Amino acid sequence: MPQKEMRDGEIPDVDFIKSHSQKLEDELQKLGLKIKHHEDNLKFLKAQMNSIDESILDMQVNLGKYHSSAGAVDNDDFSATNTEKQTIESILKQEQSAAGIMCQLKVYHAVQASKLPLTKDVLGIVATLGKTYEGVKELEKYDKEGMIDKSYGLHGLGKAIGRHLDGRYLVFCIENLRPYIGEFVPEDPQRRLALLKPRLPNGDPPPGFIDFAVNMIDVDQMHLSCITASGHGLRETLFYNLFSRLQVYKTRSDMLRALPFLSEGAISLDGGIMKSSGLFYLGGRNSIEVIFPISSGISRLPTDVLEIEEQLKVMRWQKERLLEDVQREETLLNHVKTMFSTKKEEYVKYLRETAQILQQGASRI
Repeated sequence: MPQKEMRDGEIPDVDFIKSHSQKLEDELQKLGLKIKHHEDNLKFLKAQMNSIDESILDMQVNLGKYHSSAGAVDNDDFSATNTEKQTIESILKQEQSAAGIMCQLKVYHAVQASKLPLTKDVLGIVATLGKTYEGVKELEKYDKEGMIDKSYGLHGLGKAIGRHLDGRYLVFCIENLRPYIGEFVPEDPQRRLALLKPRLPNGDPPPGFIDFAVNMIDVDQMHLSCITASGHGLRETLFYNLFSRLQVYKTRSDMLRALPFLSEGAISLDGGIMKSSGLFYLGGRNSIEVIFPISSGISRLPTDVLEIEEQLKVMRWQKERLLEDVQREETLLNHVKTMFSTKKEEYVKYLRETAQILQQGASRI
């Protein structure tokens, strides 16, 4: 930076002044180009978001037309709904559990619950599922001594609706689960995992083998894909982490005969359980308090409607990713604009000071 005052007889270094001035101009120009780059990115991203919004609207209209013209619920649908209702009633009876509190919020206080930070990121009820770690942190808070703050999170909500949360509860953070890496069953709307099934030397499956537990779950359409930022669904994240390659057999006898094929444990329909380590669970299963509804595994919706719903979900997922990109670009743009403003002030100040120096030099020549 030039000095504001010159010593007697000192001649200003004009070449240095011009060189440094040009350097500041070049830096300003580069920052200006960066600003334009981020502004162009934002313009492109927002145009994509507008296009996706239009597509989402068209799909919602098409789905609305189908659902408004659909006939009455058939007996199978009524039966499934009734069984699901029984499951929810069983969960509600677990008064001092996290699942019971969350279920009551979802069933009886759905509108209020949808607006709360600690419930908006929750996907499930029985096993409380948080999409991100930020959502998990909202469920529980601790004081300076490391004790649970009973007035905050799920504990506070339970207290507000007359339920006391007692003991521990498990929360799965979907984003942090390591997903299944492999192929899916081709043309399967349920996106079942293409796991290698056990085979006898003659090529037949072991007697009584039904399937892998992870593939026997009928996942809701909205949870089949695009749950995580990477596009994964519940089957290849949560359920694969829970069950892995757990095999299901018809009877205990079938399961025991298939011991050489049980790499990661097995269960049987009559209550047999064996872990991969060779640990057996013995005794009856009469103490089970929550039984999940059985699905026919056959969707009642037409294929084209299922495809639209899947496309709609993918579009919404893409919009979420674009929104993240927009927020990132806006942050970068604001940062570069701040740098540009600072550099501009430095440049203007330099021009003002060098002008004074040159005037002093000219008056002494």
